[in-house]
Amino acid sequence: MITFWLIVMVALLAVEAATVGLVSIWFAVGACAALISAALRVPFPLQIVIFLAVSGVVMAALRPFARRYLKVRKKPTNADRVLGTICQVTEDIDNIAGTGAVTADGKVWTARSVTGVNIPAGEFVKVASIQGVKLIVEEIKDAAVTEA
Repeated sequence: MITFWLIVMVALLAVEAATVGLVSIWFAVGACAALISAALRVPFPLQIVIFLAVSGVVMAALRPFARRYLKVRKKPTNADRVLGTICQVTEDIDNIAGTGAVTADGKVWTARSVTGVNIPAGEFVKVASIQGVKLIVEEIKDAAVTEA
């Protein structure tokens, strides 16, 4: 039974290492306790009880603590509100030269083209995505959209 619990513990640790989400660490600790009980020649049904009890106690005791301190905190920036908006190119966009700017939401943003084509100043573009502090824009082909 020692080999069985060792395999279970290693498998649970491998799952935890792959997910990094505190999914199976509790059960790995329980398997370790069952491994120790197997080494002490405790009957197998009692080993299972020890496994379940230790796993449950460790999860109940440490999960709230772990969730509080390992929680990913995102700060909203409202930068995503420019996604999909129509804006005007204020500086020629040239992905190769690394130049280009647009005015969106009343602010000047560095801009790059989605397709890599140069877009001259004065043209209207649509914001496709944001990469860091750059807006990734695409040309607008429909003249009626630019007049709105």
